[in-house]
Amino acid sequence: MIDGRTTGAVPTLPVAHWDVVLPDEVATGRLAMDLAAMLRPGDLVALDGDLGAGKTTLARALIRELAGDPELEVPSPTFTLMQTYDLPRHRVVHADLYRLSDASELDELGWQEQTDGAVTLVEWPERAEGAVLKTDRLEVHISMPQDKPETARRVRLLGYGRLAGALYRMRAIRSLIDSTGFGPARRRHLQGDASTRSYERLVGAKRNAILMNAPRRPDGPPVRAGRSYSAVAHLAEDVKPFVAMARGLRARGFSAPAIYGGDLDAGLLVIEDLGEEGVLAGTPPAPVPERYEASIDVLAALHALDLPATLAVASGIDHQIPPYDLEALTIEAELLLDWYLPHCGVALPSDARQSFRQLWAAALVPSLAQKPVWTLRDFHSPNLMWLPQREGIAKVGLLDFQDAVMGPPAYDVVSLAQDARVDVPEALELHLLGRYVKARREADADFDMRGFAASYAVMGAQRATKILGIFARLNHRDRKPGYLRHMPRIWNYLQRSLAFTDLEALAGWYKDHVPPPRTRARTEAAVAMPASVAAAPLAPPRPAEAAPPAPPPAPPEEAPAPTEVAAVTETPSTPATVAEAPAAETPPAAIPSEAASTQTPNDPATT
Repeated sequence: MIDGRTTGAVPTLPVAHWDVVLPDEVATGRLAMDLAAMLRPGDLVALDGDLGAGKTTLARALIRELAGDPELEVPSPTFTLMQTYDLPRHRVVHADLYRLSDASELDELGWQEQTDGAVTLVEWPERAEGAVLKTDRLEVHISMPQDKPETARRVRLLGYGRLAGALYRMRAIRSLIDSTGFGPARRRHLQGDASTRSYERLVGAKRNAILMNAPRRPDGPPVRAGRSYSAVAHLAEDVKPFVAMARGLRARGFSAPAIYGGDLDAGLLVIEDLGEEGVLAGTPPAPVPERYEASIDVLAALHALDLPATLAVASGIDHQIPPYDLEALTIEAELLLDWYLPHCGVALPSDARQSFRQLWAAALVPSLAQKPVWTLRDFHSPNLMWLPQREGIAKVGLLDFQDAVMGPPAYDVVSLAQDARVDVPEALELHLLGRYVKARREADADFDMRGFAASYAVMGAQRATKILGIFARLNHRDRKPGYLRHMPRIWNYLQRSLAFTDLEALAGWYKDHVPPPRTRARTEAAVAMPASVAAAPLAPPRPAEAAPPAPPPAPPEEAPAPTEVAAVTETPSTPATVAEAPAAETPPAAIPSEAASTQTPNDPATT
């Protein structure tokens, strides 16, 4: 589908093409949906065809899709020549150059200023004699086929520059959506997070699904022994780990999304929609204790299992879950040095960096000696959904676990109890810790409470250190300053974790070299472990940072055992294609079509 051609002075390589026949306006609207999902600021769509071919009809449908408003008034720009729209996701310029007598008139319209950074739709672009063409453009040639009904249109799409690859991907997405039975569904963009993945909700007549668009992550520059940061930190580079972990979790009774279908090579999945209800409520959002309790029960149940390090993805394809080793944990902590300290205007001497690494290596050794579990790595409120119609641990829906590693149990407990995005009251944190420890002791009388308590402090300090670096990076590199508002909370978590005597040397290093965020919230005292944890011989906090007495531990509660789920049916059409039967609401024999489906019950900035 990729070929080379030249059409003039504007760079044209590579070129992708796609020929489609649209039987009616419904099909035109579906094409507009696909185009709207593909376009980015700065892209140009050149619409070509005879009078009455349907250029304005397609442009109008496309603008309404970009606006997310099917009733938006979209007048023809025939007489004004140019119409602009400031939409939530993009600024859009719609131009009709039929009445343009000379390309020089574009200057009078302020063409360059109006179209800079906008999605631009141009009817009759040939009237500008090529002056409006860009490197990144999509040419749409519309004609009326003589051998089809009068409502039909033949469309040839030609993608140039960035839009060559984007058009190829758009076709793969449409093929996947159709093959999983969601062809008639409406596509609704979902607000993304800090990752490079994007998501859409496929709104069907009887059930919804989620389209995950996750192109393979290219390796970054080498940072450690010739390896990139993502390789050292064991970050997923494609969707295979997500598929493997989803199936592994579901097979053990946890509510990870079912995989309805996918293209592993393209990084595309259609998965179960777990809905929009999370574990927070109110304004501003705050933890719902019942839902956080259910979430800690999920971790206690998961960590009590003997978990394999190898999981199946599809027939003939396995995923090896990487270890959360010293290199990965250390390079994550070094994000503080590389991003947070420069954010604070601190220049770190080289010997201080070396001592930072040595102190962390010593602090991490005991946690790394513990029996590893599946560490999902982003087990916090943005990735936890509430499914009240389900039972036990299945009430908590799990998302964003593609970076899972074999690591210390305390890491995910910290992720939840010291949530990076929302204030968790200290009393709730202590209650969650007591609940987790009680459930682990009931499942295993030899559970090491002291080792867990020490690891909780170390993992809390490591995670807070990493997140301060990530939030600074999101601000400076990715132009996402909104994450800075969370820094005071993360700073408080860091101080609480460093207050334990086991981390005294490391705490001294931070005191000497790491300033608080510019907007500093109150630094809370060290976390007092619940009585059930404190009973272990853990060294007390330093006297200067003594914590108030801990509240009494929560009443005994059992962590429910994992429930059974419907069997997963592997039905790949090729080794690179995946499909899974829907959850128990639908028979698992095959992927249901949109018409035959029943409603299925309803992403990371810290990896």
